[in-house]
Amino acid sequence: MTAPIRTAVLGPTGRLGSAICRALLDHPDFTLAGAVVRADSPAVGEDIGAWLGGDPIGCRAEIALEQAVHDADIVIDASLPTMTVAAAERLASLGGPAMVTGVTGFNRRQAALMKASATRLPILMAGNFSLGVAVTEALVREAARLPAADWDIEIHETHHKRKADAPSGTALMLARAAAETRGETLEDIATWSREGMTGPRQSGSIGFAVSRGGAVVGEHAIRFLSELEEITISHRALDRSIFARGALAAARWMTNGGTGRPAGAYSMQNVVAD
Repeated sequence: MTAPIRTAVLGPTGRLGSAICRALLDHPDFTLAGAVVRADSPAVGEDIGAWLGGDPIGCRAEIALEQAVHDADIVIDASLPTMTVAAAERLASLGGPAMVTGVTGFNRRQAALMKASATRLPILMAGNFSLGVAVTEALVREAARLPAADWDIEIHETHHKRKADAPSGTALMLARAAAETRGETLEDIATWSREGMTGPRQSGSIGFAVSRGGAVVGEHAIRFLSELEEITISHRALDRSIFARGALAAARWMTNGGTGRPAGAYSMQNVVAD
């Protein structure tokens, strides 16, 4: 019988982090081996199992990364960009373990630092942990091969009213997939919003529309429109558990049956394509 994958979680007390911890505790092929929280977190020193409302599991929330990961096969990150970058750099200097992160919102400097860390450490960066979204991204890349001059791209996304950023990280990831396929940089061709007398649509641009309300987990529709026809690729998240399940699938892929992956930058595309 294969030994459980020993997993450390960064940001275990947030919405995504706690869902990942619960999923780890529910899966016999994983074990929660460590947890890292901020120094000001009320969970410092607390048993994560008890903190999540269950039985104690002997895994306490630590401030020091080294203490939490010394016995881990993989690190799943659900923290914030600053913590993610610092953890990736430290893990690279320690020689592992590998990292799976679902954090988005990196600025250009942070993105460059993550890329540098990936030259020394296996890092899977997921704009969204959902396996369905990963397949959606693959479909968007294929559809974006249509002639840019003939097919316009519009991205519509809807999330719950508590979401702070817009467009969503997933919408940006899907838009970048389309832009890269067309040999463009998203920042150069994006139309972030429209209001007033905007004039004709710029050919080759990618437009965004954002809605916020209620308790919507996440909906994304990518529309490819020509003069005579339209293709719409859409994804709807029905339950937040899909993100935790996807994180575990990514961790399982990264550990690769115990042999691990070489240093490099990976994505959920690798997971669904394997």
